[in-house]
Amino acid sequence: MPDRALRPCDLLDLDRAHVWHPYAAMPGGQPPLLIESARGTRLRPAEPVEGHTELVDAMSSWWSAIHGYRHPVLDDALRDQAGRMSHVMFGGLTHEPAVRLAARLVEITPEPLRHVFLTDSGSVSVEVAIKMCLQYWRSLGRPGKHRLLTWRGGYHGDTFHPMSVCDPDGGMHTMWDGVLPRQVFADAPPSGYEVEPDPGYVAHLADLIGRHAHELAAVIVEPVVQNAGGMRFHSPGYLRELRALCDEHQVLLVFDEIATGFGRTGELFAAGHAGVAPDVMCVGKALTGGYLTMAAALCTTEVAEGIGRGDFPVLAHGPTFMGNPLSAAVANASLDVLLGQDWRTGIEAIAKGLREGLDQARGVAGVLDVRVLGAIGVIQLDHEVDLPAATRAAARHGVWIRPFRDLIYTMPPYVVDDDDLRRITTAMTAAAAVS
Repeated sequence: MPDRALRPCDLLDLDRAHVWHPYAAMPGGQPPLLIESARGTRLRPAEPVEGHTELVDAMSSWWSAIHGYRHPVLDDALRDQAGRMSHVMFGGLTHEPAVRLAARLVEITPEPLRHVFLTDSGSVSVEVAIKMCLQYWRSLGRPGKHRLLTWRGGYHGDTFHPMSVCDPDGGMHTMWDGVLPRQVFADAPPSGYEVEPDPGYVAHLADLIGRHAHELAAVIVEPVVQNAGGMRFHSPGYLRELRALCDEHQVLLVFDEIATGFGRTGELFAAGHAGVAPDVMCVGKALTGGYLTMAAALCTTEVAEGIGRGDFPVLAHGPTFMGNPLSAAVANASLDVLLGQDWRTGIEAIAKGLREGLDQARGVAGVLDVRVLGAIGVIQLDHEVDLPAATRAAARHGVWIRPFRDLIYTMPPYVVDDDDLRRITTAMTAAAAVS
């Protein structure tokens, strides 16, 4: 194409012609917002939006940019590592950024997680976690334990095995019925973080796990918060019940902490709300502070050694960019920033601001529920969100949101201040009013 500066309209024309966006048709119907730069909590569009030259990012770029944009510590780490090496294959080689990151993850995640498999996306970390569980039982001579149990309302990614444990009816993957492996689904956990576990629901879990234990490799759930499946909160008590049931019936337990990890729910990892540890844990999204793609699947020594006892004693998985030094270096820097401050008090302040600001939404017609946990704020409607109208309404207040289904929600960067929080909650309420 011509070597010339492209106007915003030219870029959008090329985008429509060639770029396939997530969860969109090709060509797209609604034109995307063209962003030319970002700093702190602000996105700068190429052209003003509803009169604003900057928008507060209430989404943290799909929950990953917890420190905002152009953070000096993360920028420096990236530049420094690029001056050393941008990438080297991880097969037969290793390097300091990846080793330091793996050791750091073992240090901060629940015991007894001791071994770290680095991947290049959250969905792939779930694939690896599932593969670990399936291979563990095959290596122990029990290949019949090949199915997974989860509860409805979950979301674990868009590659094939993760799709099989997303909600089979209300999720985005119903078109793959008959192609995906058939898993075992419990009812969605009762809503409410502070609600005591329902004995009837616990009995339901116990019955399913007991009846299918002979064929279950693992139970996989999002702990405390079901994210893209509906932004639902549940009692940590159900995680304790799952841990006990999995131990009783010789089933592995997997926690998908891709969205909930690194402080988002008010604990460093959502498992901390329940005081239990899984056999396998997936992390991602905020791992690199939103700079580069990287995720990880951690497992216990029992799982790793079990795989090693099989006829095929290695985990047959190896992404080309596994352990990428740039990603690992910026992940280490992100952890330095997060853990080098009183992050818990910061999350509590965000939660307080969200509760106070979203209280105004309770009186809006069509609002079914308003809920907050940690740095997560949700307005749930009794109908589908009018996405274009809601997006425009928020933009008029200088805020970028990305609602879905019946939900208008925020997961703001942790560097958000009180003024920006008020702007975000006002914009969300305005979006609810026009939807």
